[in-house]
Amino acid sequence: MARSAADLSFDYLPRMPKNKRFGIGCIGAGFIMADCHLVAYKTAGFNPVAIASRSPQTTWEVARRHQIGKTYDSYSDLLQNKEIEILDIAVPPGIQLEIIREAVKHAGRIKGILVQKPMGASFAEALEIVSLCEDAGIKLGVNQNMRYDQSVRACRSALDQGLLGTPVFASIDMRAIPHWAPWQQALGFVTLRTMSIHHLDTFRYLFGDPERVFASVAKDPRTMKKFDHEDGIALYILEYANGFRASAWDDVWTGPSGEGVASDLYINWRVEGTEGLAKGTIGWPFFPERVPSTIDLSVTRFPGEWISPRWTEAWFPDAFAGPMAQLLCAVEDGLDPEISGKDNLKTMALVDACYLSVKEHRAVEINEIINP
Repeated sequence: MARSAADLSFDYLPRMPKNKRFGIGCIGAGFIMADCHLVAYKTAGFNPVAIASRSPQTTWEVARRHQIGKTYDSYSDLLQNKEIEILDIAVPPGIQLEIIREAVKHAGRIKGILVQKPMGASFAEALEIVSLCEDAGIKLGVNQNMRYDQSVRACRSALDQGLLGTPVFASIDMRAIPHWAPWQQALGFVTLRTMSIHHLDTFRYLFGDPERVFASVAKDPRTMKKFDHEDGIALYILEYANGFRASAWDDVWTGPSGEGVASDLYINWRVEGTEGLAKGTIGWPFFPERVPSTIDLSVTRFPGEWISPRWTEAWFPDAFAGPMAQLLCAVEDGLDPEISGKDNLKTMALVDACYLSVKEHRAVEINEIINP
């Protein structure tokens, strides 16, 4: 046990595989792949060997920028590359299932697949993706990258060390404006399935699975100018069997900051326990400015002190090495990934439970989605 607050340490970085030279085939060449995945992979020393996207010009430009040796005009062509052992899929959720259906035909050579969140356009699609990979013997990881935000992992480390005692209440307060992609308009969902899924999964990572959720949504005036939607501003409460509660306000409107008023963007989080509290900030809203997330703790073990570890890494892009690292470790060790597809079904179910709660104006048991 640490004798002073200065003796404390927090495990905030991902475990890395011993072998970083697995050949990675990248499908998709948009912002997430080009500015997050590949930037983080270079720093981590991973080995992207090929890339494909629907735009040959973009594929070529991204490959040149990141020194990737081979480019393809289609994922079908990329899948034929014998160097590829791991697939990194960064495409809209409605396309992921069709890619997985073809990728599993190459099981044996392809040992692991990393998919984006959400894992498909629905819980049913996610369930099929998990089944396809399980049947093929392919390790399936999900890019729930907020689990690798440095402040989130430091909070998990504090919980694991018992610094906060028994968790009582947690909250996330988001006032930030995401960049909505065109495919979201086509699929008909906005915040819950693409932004709130980060927060819902983080609550699961820190505190386990809730019994039920109550959600309420409102339309975002800014997004309404582009396309109609239901889940713009999202609020939700998670209820746990042991009495613990968690809540988030995902405010993607934040007032007319994009229309001329002073900007006040932030994501703050807080965890209160019987023996301490932790509070933090998430640096993501300020990207491309590099703003590390933070954590500050006050615990009864060291009364009257604030414990404030700091680091230089930032969620965007550094944390994107984590989901790939945990998949490579799983392939290397013959174990399930930390963020396995099977586990992520519970996050997908939690998101669907939010939509059902909104529709029926009631708290929804998660098992209503998992075992309908």
